[in-house]
Amino acid sequence: MRFADLGKKCRHAADIVGGLLYVGLFLTFVIQVTARFGFNRPLMWSDELAVILYIWVVLWGAAFMVPEDEQVRFGLIYDLVPANVQRLMRIAAYLIIGGLSAWALPSSWSYIHFMAREGTPVLGWPIMWVFLPFAFLLVSLVVRAVWGIAAIIGQFNLTEDKR
Repeated sequence: MRFADLGKKCRHAADIVGGLLYVGLFLTFVIQVTARFGFNRPLMWSDELAVILYIWVVLWGAAFMVPEDEQVRFGLIYDLVPANVQRLMRIAAYLIIGGLSAWALPSSWSYIHFMAREGTPVLGWPIMWVFLPFAFLLVSLVVRAVWGIAAIIGQFNLTEDKR
């Protein structure tokens, strides 16, 4: 199996997990609205589960589903400089984002792990599981940064401007 095929399979699996999380959020929301407004019997667990699933959907999506070229960027200056300077700017951005994520990961993981002792108010789930996707996000930012820098260095050419 080629590395590119493995990457496609991983992206597909991440999309499936993200889709299932979103479907779970939607169904929880429908149950919540139906119970509250249809039967006048609000369900406490549905509020909590909706919040937990929303956190997972947002952080999972940011970590694994949003393609690199669809990330928010500030292109005013970037678009005005030559291709070699753009590559240097991308390397600097990757170093900043990946470096800060790598720096934050141990402390974030320590706190997330520490929160295993606390439970959510209604469902009683360990809060660690609520915020676990934040650790996934940090790891994915580090991996994306390393991958991005490797890709740029692989194509780096100081003698030719491809504009």
